Amino acid sequence: MSEVLQSLFVLGSSHRETPLELREQFALTAEDIQKLQDELHKMETMRECLIINTCNRLEIYGLATTPMVEEDIRNLLCARNGIDRKLFDAHSFWHTNLNVLQHALEVSSGLDSQMVGETEILRQMKAAYEQAREAKVTGTVLNRLFEKSFQAAKSARTLTGITRGQVSIGNVAVDLASRIFGRLKQSRVLLVGSGEVAEKTAQALKSRGVADITVTSRTYENAHRIAHELHGAAIEFSDFKEQLHRYDIIISSTSAPHYVLDQETIAQARKNRPGQPYFLIDLALPRDIDPAVDKLESVYLYNLDDLSTIANENLAQRKAEIERAREILKAHAWTLWLQLRRRTLMAS
Repeated sequence: MSEVLQSLFVLGSSHRETPLELREQFALTAEDIQKLQDELHKMETMRECLIINTCNRLEIYGLATTPMVEEDIRNLLCARNGIDRKLFDAHSFWHTNLNVLQHALEVSSGLDSQMVGETEILRQMKAAYEQAREAKVTGTVLNRLFEKSFQAAKSARTLTGITRGQVSIGNVAVDLASRIFGRLKQSRVLLVGSGEVAEKTAQALKSRGVADITVTSRTYENAHRIAHELHGAAIEFSDFKEQLHRYDIIISSTSAPHYVLDQETIAQARKNRPGQPYFLIDLALPRDIDPAVDKLESVYLYNLDDLSTIANENLAQRKAEIERAREILKAHAWTLWLQLRRRTLMAS
């Protein structure tokens, strides 16, 4: 086995090991990610690196000059971002060699996703890969790994039925809204923040008859742009709390480090809409809406973990397809492993 590939690794923490309240503590900003990636690449023991950061996972892929780098990587990540090392160690994983390839392929195909079979992770991985390539922190091994993982994801989705059923937040949200309000044509939606997932959720609601959509964001230009795309309206962020009572469905996905909506704010809004239910969808990490809001009468609050649990209710029916997809990916991973070994041996 090539000594180079013995130093291929991925350090990560995802929904599998980490509950939502801890993922909030581990969450990094886009600026944090860029700085961490730069620092990793400057390490003498690092040849290539790439970071994937989503609401459900933080993963560092790397190719080092020695297999003995785990301690250094964990220390840098935790020290650089103020993460408790013992807590992170208890809720993270470390894969090496062939296991890195298998993991990356399962992530790209949606098999490792919180909503099994979803396609959003593939777009996020491609974006992370493009950013890393532009920053020139990847090389032959990680470039080939990620490019092949994208191909394998397409193969797994084409040859199996892993994407059947409710595998998106938008679909789940529409189904829940329908249960709460019945016909959705008269429902009014407020989008708080300009997150892409929230925007897609609003689009899913619109496709099912919701015509009245309003957008607010700290950057009014972003709110106006999204509102135009949704054929809706935009309001100033400083005004939206006073207008909450006007809306039936509130979808929040800001990047705020604290709650945007608390129990008192929602309780006050409810006084101006007696007898009418509230449907709140919190798609942010850290969370935007205080969980205590769910204790209020006629208020239905769902976060990322709640929606994922609902989306995966039909997993048993898709178990055979999931196993078929996993076997397809294993074959792709083994083929890629042999190709990388051959390349590194020839280069040595």
